[in-house]
Parts: sequence; C-alpha cells; structure tokens
Amino acid sequence: MDAAISLHFYIMKKELSFREATIEDVPLILSFIRELAEYEGLIEEVKASEDILRYNLFERRMAEVIFPSVNGKEIGFALFFHNFSTFLGKPGIYIEDLYIRKEFRGNGYGKATIDRIRAIAAERHCGRIEWWCLDSNTPSIRFYKGLGAEAMTDWTVYRLTMQDRA
Repeated sequence: MDAAISLHFYIMKKELSFREATIEDVPLILSFIRELAEYEGLIEEVKASEDILRYNLFERRMAEVIFPSVNGKEIGFALFFHNFSTFLGKPGIYIEDLYIRKEFRGNGYGKATIDRIRAIAAERHCGRIEWWCLDSNTPSIRFYKGLGAEAMTDWTVYRLTMQDRA
C-alpha cells in the first residue's frame, strides 16, 4: 500500500466512529430511510413513521440501528436484526438497510460499517451475516462482491405481506 493510501485509511479510521441509535434518533433514522428509498427509487413504498419506528425499534426492540459518524456527524445508518440458521444451529444477523450518504461514498465507510457489523456478529457468536440487494443496484453489487460476499443464486425470496399493524 502506498503512503498516500495508507495515510488516507489512518485519517479515515481516526475520524470515523460508530454509535448505537437511541430513541431520540428516531427522526434521523426516518430521514435516512427516506434518503435510501429515494436513492433506490422506492420512496412511495415508505410507510414507516416516527411512531412506528419508536414502537418497533425501542419499545419492542425488533431491530437495532448503528450510525457511522465522521467527526461526530452521522453519515449513514445500518439497521439489522437477528435471524437463526437451523442448519448451523446459530443466530445470524440480517442487514435490512445499509446506507452511506452519497458525498461520503468511496472513502471506505461502507466497508467499515460492514466490518463493525461483522464484529458485532462475532461478539454474539453468529454464524453468518445476510442481506438483500436490488438486482439493478450495480454499484452496491460491485461493493459487496469486493468484500467477498456471494450472491445466493440458488434461492428465491418469497414474501407474504401482512396487514398494517404498527
């Protein structure tokens, strides 16, 4: 690694930190969800509200959110929760959303966020980390493949949509 790249990663690691979301972060979480939906062209599908997020993230504790921050300013978010592999006999982590604001992409912050989730998974003795990615999201697909992630081509995602209940 040349000196300029080495210095960049040193600076990035020094300024990058992570923090867990608190109930006071609900408006920020919702704003990131909307930014992500805009990026994916799916804004019309966002039904979440602050009340729904507050209830499900902080009262029911159905998922967790971490924020990557640069110099104390949140630059994105990752929302994840546990699943379970009967074949492994271990829990896993499913990443529902990972989003880094456009102006911060390409600096290693997405990889650092995945690395933070990997560390959480290791601390919790998880067997794997999984997520979905839109087939049309080629920048993210390249990013994930660069991490060594593999597409699960032998599996098809099925969904049952439940009636709206907070």
